[in-house]
Amino acid sequence: MNIIIWLIIGAVAGWLAGNIMKGRGFGLIGNIIVGIIGAIIGGFLFGLFGFSASSLIGSIITAVVGAVVLLYIIGLVKR
Repeated sequence: MNIIIWLIIGAVAGWLAGNIMKGRGFGLIGNIIVGIIGAIIGGFLFGLFGFSASSLIGSIITAVVGAVVLLYIIGLVKR
């Protein structure tokens, strides 16, 4: 059941980050990948500041923040 929740959080976070950064999503698989990698990055960043997510909404926020950072870095590298 946890893997399904990870996939849902990844899809939602990837879609939200795609809309924030580029104005569109990346398709279901792309959103899941961006969201899951974003969750790892967001968890690391929030950990540096002493924050942790303890709810579903907190996990989504963490993943979205990390995904936005990921997409920002990718945008810098592509230039």
